Amino acid sequence: MRIASILLAAGLAPLWAQDIKLPASLDQLSAKAEESVDITLDGSLLKMAARFLSDKDDPDIAKVRRVLAKLEGVYVRSFQFAAEGEYSRADVESVRSQLQAPTWGRIVGVRSRRDGGNVDVFLKLPGNGTLGGAVIIIAEPRQLTFVNVVGTIDPDDITNLGGQFHIPRLHGSSSSKSEEDK
Repeated sequence: MRIASILLAAGLAPLWAQDIKLPASLDQLSAKAEESVDITLDGSLLKMAARFLSDKDDPDIAKVRRVLAKLEGVYVRSFQFAAEGEYSRADVESVRSQLQAPTWGRIVGVRSRRDGGNVDVFLKLPGNGTLGGAVIIIAEPRQLTFVNVVGTIDPDDITNLGGQFHIPRLHGSSSSKSEEDK
């Protein structure tokens, strides 16, 4: 669940986009951490990356470009600690408390008594049939990870990517169904 989780979810930047703010206490965690990861892909970097994808002969690449064009940023902050207890519950709550209804909805909440790990997934719900972003919080005893994907995420776009790039095939949209599924 370590680095693979970070890349799979692909957030935080010194100032979260939109209405989420990264508390100063989290910046101080990098000094305590054995390893820290700070990924900041703002809108201009995502658009530049999309330009490198040639969609002349590949409809799947064209789908990826459409998804990237709608994103404003992908931000990841992750801290790996030598021992348990090097970050506090307040560090996590200072972010989680900003993700409140009606703007945000928690769709996943996992709590493990066995290993002390917690995972939360929040979606920004603008109410127009799209998602306005996603925040993932992974809090394990020796690791703390935040992922923030900012921008318009159309569920049909994600569904259409199914079967490509190790994304499972989903059938949530009629536009993604093959002829044999209809």
